[in-house]
Amino acid sequence: MTIDVESGSKGRVDAYFGISRLGSTVRREIMAGTVTFLAMSYVLAVNPSVLGDHGALGSKGIPMQAVFTATAVAAVVGTLVMGLWARYPIALAPGMGLNAFFAYSVVLGMGIHWQVALSGTFLSGVIFFVLAVTKIREKIIDAIPMQLKLAVGAGIGMFVAFLGLKSAGLVVADKDTFVHLGDFHTGTTLLALFGLLVTVVFLALGWHGAVLYGIVATTVVGIVSGLVPLPHSVVALPHGLNQTFGQAIVNLPHAFTGQMAIVVLTMLFVDFFDASGTLIGIANQAGLLSPEGKLPRAAKAFASDSIGTAAGAIIGTSTTTAYVESTAGVSAGGRTGLTAVSTAGWFLIAMFLFPVFAVVADVPAVTAPALIVVGVLMARALGEIEWDKLEYAIPAFITVIMMPLTYSIANGIAMGLLFYPVLMVVRRRGREVHPVVWVLMVIFLAYFFFLANR
Repeated sequence: MTIDVESGSKGRVDAYFGISRLGSTVRREIMAGTVTFLAMSYVLAVNPSVLGDHGALGSKGIPMQAVFTATAVAAVVGTLVMGLWARYPIALAPGMGLNAFFAYSVVLGMGIHWQVALSGTFLSGVIFFVLAVTKIREKIIDAIPMQLKLAVGAGIGMFVAFLGLKSAGLVVADKDTFVHLGDFHTGTTLLALFGLLVTVVFLALGWHGAVLYGIVATTVVGIVSGLVPLPHSVVALPHGLNQTFGQAIVNLPHAFTGQMAIVVLTMLFVDFFDASGTLIGIANQAGLLSPEGKLPRAAKAFASDSIGTAAGAIIGTSTTTAYVESTAGVSAGGRTGLTAVSTAGWFLIAMFLFPVFAVVADVPAVTAPALIVVGVLMARALGEIEWDKLEYAIPAFITVIMMPLTYSIANGIAMGLLFYPVLMVVRRRGREVHPVVWVLMVIFLAYFFFLANR
């Protein structure tokens, strides 16, 4: 529906979203939504490169066209729910980190078919929804110590950055030292290095959409140097969902196993706390928190995130979650759900640009810098960890280091939750450990026992 800013429709839109009340305008909200899209649209190239069958997963991956379309549709659906129902200026899309967990830990590491992995994603979304609309949400948020939440975020950043360095050819395997520096005589490695340099320069200059601009610059240089092929066309009708849509439901019976329980728990854990931090952080930046520091319409906001995850899984992609890049739109003046609706509109348009994004996704050297930079941004949480307290520092460090070194987000979370309660008891602070943490410790002990006996 077209918004006529000269008629009564403007007043109805204003009243529904509370635009004037929050000191914004329709024009500013639409512009903020555009800025948010520019800041996060890199997901349309990066997500297919991580989950698709043209990347590291090969034949085990989801068909590339289907991943691209599913990524765009999931972003549209999740963002519209957040904008129209929760009325927050926050956009959703398949999350970085959880897509890596889906691809490298679940599909490659555990040997689980992507169809079943989608079922696990769907289940995590359903459980998240139940938690979101009940008071259990607050109890769980309070149960997990902030230090471990920070460590999980930073560890995922390290893991994502490692994947980017590997895809770029900047870090390669070595039979003696496990890894070493890549070959700078290789064209694609040099292209990735160029992409990383320009992206961090754009980022340092404070440009909204720095990651996207870095991908564009790298693609142009790659085309000129012959390392990236020209797209055969620019526009194409969306298709491919017939290969993924509904697979999460069809394969649901295969998701009720001990192995998948760990997968679902990890997806839920990461998505739940990532969404918590993102929603509260962005709302605080926009000045939308109550005087008591509470998030208004919190149940709707969290439920919107969970609906995005469940819907995205049914459509055919990994966990869909709130994007921290939404801060770009907030910085541009976005204050209401109309910002999110505008972002969803751009994702709808981008759905028809698969030929362009496919060329980018097919060359890992082009998307690798985006993964590295996203990893850097996620690793900022390291600075908030209380390193002077060993009961926090040791579990946090083990969580962070185990993710990239064992090639598994689940392993890092599990190790951190094993060490934390033990060290708290040793430091005579055992009473501060929430019963939920002890339950998780037992679950992850069983997880490691399972790994040892596979």
